[in-house]
Amino acid sequence: MSLQEEFEKVAEDVKKAKTRPSNEELLHLYGLYKQALVGDINTDSPGMLDAKGKAKWDAWDSRKGMSKDEAMSAYVTCAKEIISKYGM
Repeated sequence: MSLQEEFEKVAEDVKKAKTRPSNEELLHLYGLYKQALVGDINTDSPGMLDAKGKAKWDAWDSRKGMSKDEAMSAYVTCAKEIISKYGM
C-alpha cells in the first residue's frame, strides 16, 4: 500500500472512532491533513472573533515548511494512535 493510499484509508477510519478525540488531537490532525493536501498555508489568519477558525489556522500554520510526504506520514502515525486509543 502506498503512502497516499494509507493516508486516505486512515483519514476515513479516524472519522469512525468510537469516542470523539480531544480538540487538541483534532487540531493536530487537521494541521497535518491540510499540510499533506495543500502544502504551506495560503490564507490570511481569521480575526480574533473567530476562535475556532483561528485555532485551525494556527494548527495548519505550525506545519509550514513540512513536505507533503512528511505530513502524510505524521498524519498516518497520529491517526493510528487515535484509533487505537479510542477504538473504531
